[in-house]
Amino acid sequence: MTYVKAEHNVKLSRNVEGIAPSGIRRFFDLASSMDNIISLGVGEPDYTTPWNVREASIHSLERGLTSYTANAGLMELREEISRYMEERFQTTYDPADEIIVTVGASEGLDIALRAVVDPGDEVLVVEPCFVSYAPLVSLTGGVPVPVPTSMENNFQVSVEAIRERLTPDTKAIMLSFPNNPTGAVMGKAELEEIAALVKEHDLVVFSDEIYAELSYDEEHVSTAALEGMWDRTVLISGFSKSFAMTGWRVGYVCAPAPYAKAMLKIHQYAMMCASTMAQYAALEAMKNGRQEMEEMIVSYRQRRNYFVESLREAGLECHSPGGAFYAFPSIRATGMTSEEFAEKLLIEQRVAVVPGHVFGAGGEGHVRCSYAASMSQLEEAVDRIAAFVKNVRN
Repeated sequence: MTYVKAEHNVKLSRNVEGIAPSGIRRFFDLASSMDNIISLGVGEPDYTTPWNVREASIHSLERGLTSYTANAGLMELREEISRYMEERFQTTYDPADEIIVTVGASEGLDIALRAVVDPGDEVLVVEPCFVSYAPLVSLTGGVPVPVPTSMENNFQVSVEAIRERLTPDTKAIMLSFPNNPTGAVMGKAELEEIAALVKEHDLVVFSDEIYAELSYDEEHVSTAALEGMWDRTVLISGFSKSFAMTGWRVGYVCAPAPYAKAMLKIHQYAMMCASTMAQYAALEAMKNGRQEMEEMIVSYRQRRNYFVESLREAGLECHSPGGAFYAFPSIRATGMTSEEFAEKLLIEQRVAVVPGHVFGAGGEGHVRCSYAASMSQLEEAVDRIAAFVKNVRN
């Protein structure tokens, strides 16, 4: 049978048409077509998920636990998340109606925004930031308003920068510390200043704390743990980074019941529930995964120290990231844009990094390098980067 294509005017959402594809993906696609590549572009641990965590998922299959869970997730997992949040970050959430297990932290952020933001609402987005923040705001009909940071201030956001961008339409602010792509962290005193402003203007805070455990120089302070901030904070986190579980796609949202109830409506219609087998893996990680996590953190700290110092020796100015597993060196001394630098480095030296502009306008002049790679790879990558920078300057 022969089918004839009929003429049809494609009717797409204006919101979707207005969003550009991920700037990270283009470099991944280009790198995948080349050989002898050292990739510092992927934002995930180089560790395999610990065996006991994988075994818990396999065991759940062997026991025939393949049905849906409750929409909000396994109660036992939510109870463990509740204990974990209280023990580690001094924030208390009722597992019955204040915690939702999501399909990665990405879904958690999506349903949080959709539950709070109406068309026309402005959401302050601290930049540089993860590539999905502004597009997700736009998909709600909201207006993302960038709040810039700079290397001169270690990429910490100031109260003054936030205040300058407040308008009567501002409804919420997006915070992400430790930060992707800069590795910046915020101390308690700085967060308390922001909290005072948030309370003064009655804002909602979306706090992406997926890298909370990967804090190297000081203890992570959760926004929700600050005085007067619990009831106005939606906290998003997950298992991908700290527990080396990126492909499992398990995250969670912690929020006061009215927010959680609204998010659950969206989650139950869009996702039903997170993968049952992945939830059992996450449960094991919560119960028995702390030791492996601590070992990873020690290793990341060592890699950070080596990599940042090596970049400086190669002639690239770089602040010391206090968390996550990214360095965000300045490449302005080369005279190239971040796109030009990343593309030429990939072609000439086979090292993949991410151009900083994809993380917002404030990222221009920088590139993101993940040091969640083996030391041997980092050493070779630094040699190649140093050779590239020397050649450019000559």
